Amino acid sequence: MKRWISFPKVEGESSRQAHAALPEGTYERELGKEGFFGPATHMYHRRPPTAWVGFDGPLRPRAFDTTKFDGTGKSPWDAKQLLGNAHVRMRSWKLGGKMDHLVRNSDGDELLFVHDGAGHLYCDYGHLALRDGDYVVLPRGTMWRIDAAEPMSVLLIEATNSSYMLPDKGLVGPHAIFDEAMLDTPALDSMFVAQQQDEDHEWRVVVKRRDALTTITFPANPLDAVGWKGDLVPVRINWRDIRPLMSHRYHLPPSAHTTFVANRFVVCTFVPRPFETDPDAIKIPFFHNNDDYDEVIFYHRGEFFSRDNIHPGMITMHPCGFTHGPHPGALKNMLEQKNPGTNEVAVMLDTRDALDVLDDAKAVEWTGYVDSWKPK
Repeated sequence: MKRWISFPKVEGESSRQAHAALPEGTYERELGKEGFFGPATHMYHRRPPTAWVGFDGPLRPRAFDTTKFDGTGKSPWDAKQLLGNAHVRMRSWKLGGKMDHLVRNSDGDELLFVHDGAGHLYCDYGHLALRDGDYVVLPRGTMWRIDAAEPMSVLLIEATNSSYMLPDKGLVGPHAIFDEAMLDTPALDSMFVAQQQDEDHEWRVVVKRRDALTTITFPANPLDAVGWKGDLVPVRINWRDIRPLMSHRYHLPPSAHTTFVANRFVVCTFVPRPFETDPDAIKIPFFHNNDDYDEVIFYHRGEFFSRDNIHPGMITMHPCGFTHGPHPGALKNMLEQKNPGTNEVAVMLDTRDALDVLDDAKAVEWTGYVDSWKPK
């Protein structure tokens, strides 16, 4: 956590402090390596870097609306396939009631984010109550099922062939963002004991390995643990328990909001926070080229202050290779916001390798998203 003093080169009119005190009448653009962790240059332009009038070819910003998916599925293996590569897979799942079987992902750790609804998760380790806004990390190989108390909408992010871990919080210490003591684990409580009694019929466990399904049948409920010890265990945390890093004089990059890390991707969480109060500091996300990562955001709730025409349940994807940033409407509030803070909640997936857009996502794509930056 130490580095030599260096002096970035300065050419022409520029700000000495990134994201603050921009030369009058300019727009800042950051060109960065390694997802805001590597070397970077800040450029200052006379016009917004996203003021394109045409965009022809496969490299373009894209948006998808998961609220348009019909029906529900009794298994996460029925979930809609959205985006993926060799290291990560994002899916959208709607569950309307009680799962009648158990599942096990043998391809990687599973991260569940509960977008809507509530229910109860039962797994090898015990019982967890679920509500909207919960993250649940299920280690690879965990047997589990959910009883939905009300219809549930769940975002699933699989860490294919890897594990979820916590980020290095560096100078701010291990208790920043959230204290690890806030992580809940399953309990062998009365509800778990009660579900063990449901053993008067055979139980199926549907295992996913290399994207193929295998069904293993047991004569009785295999969730019959009476105890366990160890530190490999599912964990739950709600976005309401996340305390975001803030700077009243500088707009922090999204990397400051990292919640989980895995092999070649990270998951970040944007939660409500005060706006920057320094009059010179920009108060919206800055234009940038993230030329090493694809950026995906799932919008959970609130008003998305840097985006126009985006509602909860939508997903945006900005592949690396072009400049992106706030929409024209947000630019009006670059230096002064009407409200004291944000109220948005969103899940961000940044991947080191290019993501493929899968067929289910294409079926609910808003193709006009690329035109939403055009000058009005």
